[in-house]
Amino acid sequence: MPTETPERAALKRAAEHAFAWLDGLDARSVATTATLEEMRGRLGRPLADQGVAATQVIDDLVADVEGGILGSQSGRFFGWVIGGGLPAAMAADWLTTAWDQNAGIHACGPAASVVEEIAAGWLKDLFDLSAETSVGFVTGTQMAHATCLAAARHAVLRDRGWDVEAQGLAGSPPIRILANADRHGSVDRAVRFIGLGSDNIVPLATDEDGRVAPSVLAAALAASTAPTIVVLQAGELNRAAFDPFETLAPMARAAGAWTHVDGAFGLWAKTSPAYRHLAKGLELCDSWTTDAHKYLNVPYDSGLAFVRDAQAHRAAMTLSTSYLPAGGAARDQIDWNPEFSRRARGFAIYAALRELGRDGVANLVDRTCRHAQAVTAGIGALPGAQVVVSSNLNQGLVRFLSPEAGASEADHDRRTDAVIAAINASGEALFGGVTYRGRRCMRVSACNWRTSEADVARTIEAARAALTANS
Repeated sequence: MPTETPERAALKRAAEHAFAWLDGLDARSVATTATLEEMRGRLGRPLADQGVAATQVIDDLVADVEGGILGSQSGRFFGWVIGGGLPAAMAADWLTTAWDQNAGIHACGPAASVVEEIAAGWLKDLFDLSAETSVGFVTGTQMAHATCLAAARHAVLRDRGWDVEAQGLAGSPPIRILANADRHGSVDRAVRFIGLGSDNIVPLATDEDGRVAPSVLAAALAASTAPTIVVLQAGELNRAAFDPFETLAPMARAAGAWTHVDGAFGLWAKTSPAYRHLAKGLELCDSWTTDAHKYLNVPYDSGLAFVRDAQAHRAAMTLSTSYLPAGGAARDQIDWNPEFSRRARGFAIYAALRELGRDGVANLVDRTCRHAQAVTAGIGALPGAQVVVSSNLNQGLVRFLSPEAGASEADHDRRTDAVIAAINASGEALFGGVTYRGRRCMRVSACNWRTSEADVARTIEAARAALTANS
């Protein structure tokens, strides 16, 4: 029997606590219950001169964070687009920690490099992207945007004879970004990160379905001959709208523009025979982002950047110094993402894809879409509730109306926020609020593999109780 080392004892204790957490998900409040002051009071003990046994540290940590851990692993979590953790993905993530590989270059972690290479191939196949497409494993869609847009910046300036990596942006031809007006804020942030400036974003108006019309893009493309990046959406945050890529991407290419797609969760529609029509033509674009910690249900943090022009991608990211052994035929991860030292994220993605298989990924998308539709319709049918946007994929919007005679839109807004707060306070389910086209709504977002029909029914009842209590 192995010697009970402090390391082994601490890991065993952590596993016991982890199992207790997962086993109690169904009975525990989905919302947090501890206040900010309580969290600070418990965790804010003075740092002692002498250390503490590892098992005691773990026990104390678990006790101190009680009530402060959001139940995002629960099947009744519908607040943001947050997945749970598939069994194989969580286990692989534990091994990733134990192996402690620096996934910056092949030499630091050969297996980490190869597993990214294989998983990247599987993902490109699932998303119907060309085999030549390069892939970066990053923290999330935020950094995936920065990675893809840096590649786009390189390409559109390269085409004007400017080497941005060597010469910088000072004096370069100005780049404009034509972006879906309903884009996620992470796009604007990425534009700032890579020095293009948010003032250079030209919003593209959307129709009533949240899509950029061909005529809108055509007019914007014709307005200037400046180097141009077009940003479209596969799954808008509130209604999961998809831009008409099949029409827009060829238009942008004909104008010499680069087309980038925010597919944080919507890119996964490509994996489902039932929903891939939403993303028709998406493969015609130039770069794409998505999160594995959303639909693929791997632990945080796990984002993916895909770039059709691998040369532009590598030029924007790569680094070569005398002390870094070149990978040769091997994949050096530093060529494809902005990080140097980094966690070996590929192991969890590889494990999740193997656990699910192609059919399992499609089933996960289909199943969560049904759940989102059922929750949206079920709550929207309750007295005093109203469906604002029916679920198109795995998102939906519901609004709660004030029962007061002559109630104003502001009254409905307050009522909506009050009912959301009541549902969350019950601990039965968790939702977030959003202002959508001037009205407060409750977002329904489903992408957790654990969500079941029983969770859907329980969630609708929680909304019914909250409406009754607030009538």
